[in-house]
Amino acid sequence: MYMPVAAGMNSNAVAGDCRPQAIERLRALAPQGFAVYQAVKDKKFFLGWISCSEAQLGLPTAVHESAHYIAAETDAFPLTDGRRLKRPHEVSAFYAPSVIAAKFKPSDFVTTYLRPGSASSASDFLYLLDELNAYTHDLATAVSLSRARGSAEQGDQVDHRDGLAALMAFVAMYIERAEQSEPATWGGLREPPVARTVSELWGRAEQVMASSCGIPDFGTEDKSLIRQFCQPRPLAALQKIIGRAPVCPTACLKSAPVAALDGKPLVDMTPTGSLRRQ
Repeated sequence: MYMPVAAGMNSNAVAGDCRPQAIERLRALAPQGFAVYQAVKDKKFFLGWISCSEAQLGLPTAVHESAHYIAAETDAFPLTDGRRLKRPHEVSAFYAPSVIAAKFKPSDFVTTYLRPGSASSASDFLYLLDELNAYTHDLATAVSLSRARGSAEQGDQVDHRDGLAALMAFVAMYIERAEQSEPATWGGLREPPVARTVSELWGRAEQVMASSCGIPDFGTEDKSLIRQFCQPRPLAALQKIIGRAPVCPTACLKSAPVAALDGKPLVDMTPTGSLRRQ
């Protein structure tokens, strides 16, 4: 059921507030993202991420952060089809994702999600999966909004694809390392409940990534990250977990590169996916 925007907004909102327009735009153009808005209990939390100065009004980020919020509140990953997937806490005993940081060239994504000190995803694979799911929602929303506009607007971000490409690369390389030299984690990954979770989250990430490939000017670091997780060994390790051949989004490698926007952070600098459930 559609919840009126006013229910989650300050009644003293100033004239010209873009938030009602933003939520209506989300409802009309990105139903998957709007479902996250409907599901999050604290509407002010969602609305706080909206930015009137951005072409997409900060909606992909609001959906991303709220997906984390829902996961923490319900102990389940909210999926892009509206279902929820119970979080497999047994994966917290797996080896620390920070071990694979050296496999990647330095970047804000590596610093934020794999280097100790910024996010729990560096020490806990559960939160790496949480980020994978949040970036899937993030890109899905950006794709829907961008297609509705028809073309990129001045001031729009060009890095929407980068986040999901990074998290897909991190998860793929993590699984490859597990097969090679982490037998306890490898055994845990192949347990049916964990394998099903990874398969579900990876499959949805694949679909959303592929849906973005026809949109130009949508990434700055995406191609190098995609090439990294499309190498034979990560794909072969993934196949043993998800039970099918992973799909490499080769169409995303065809578009021309774009210049990153100066002063725009490429990653979520306050990753709520790092917050443990209270």
